[in-house]
Amino acid sequence: MKTTHLAAALCLAALAAACTPAPSAPPKPALKTDDDKTIYVIGLAIQKSLEPFQLTPAELDMVFAGIRDGAAGKPELALESKQQDIQKLLTTRRAAQGAAAVKRGEEYLAKSAKEAGAVKTPSGLVYIPIKEGGGASPVATDTVKVNYKGQLPDGKVFDASEKHGGPATFGLNGVIPCWTEGVQKMKVGGKARLVCPSAIAYGDRGAGGDVPPGAVLDFEVELLEIVKGK
Repeated sequence: MKTTHLAAALCLAALAAACTPAPSAPPKPALKTDDDKTIYVIGLAIQKSLEPFQLTPAELDMVFAGIRDGAAGKPELALESKQQDIQKLLTTRRAAQGAAAVKRGEEYLAKSAKEAGAVKTPSGLVYIPIKEGGGASPVATDTVKVNYKGQLPDGKVFDASEKHGGPATFGLNGVIPCWTEGVQKMKVGGKARLVCPSAIAYGDRGAGGDVPPGAVLDFEVELLEIVKGK
């Protein structure tokens, strides 16, 4: 074949490849039985355990390949050979997340402190009243009943009382320092936001897979009751 004909053929092949649709993802299986639903939730549990690694789509493909190869009994690597490396990768990824969280948190705290009615205390807590209550204020040794919602600076809700069936009851001297300080500023019937620096929240350790190290936390709290006799 002449050079010009070869070039033309290659161009046509390239055009054909460009016009060929990319393979679509396999259809999502129907969840018909209780076992189907249980197995689907196993997938959610696996995804939850992987969150701290912050895997890219390409890295997730490698995870799926490992699952398939393991299920087929043909793994390319032995799990035991990489156990320590798994922990090293987790530590590295968590440290990177922590550095990013610190930067986002500083910006979020500064922005929150400029909101109407906001008060920044010496500890770094930013207290933002939403609704003033008409009852008493608790002290650090009191037990309180509250509704609450906690979110990260990116808006992700990591915890809420409604997830646990309704209002939560706890001693103010048994929670993170931000709550111990902030809830004492409230009156029963009131609602406020407590924007908590990492140092008076979960610090460099974070909290499970939901709260990364160094994270600033934003809680909306409604003080329902000071529980007597607790």
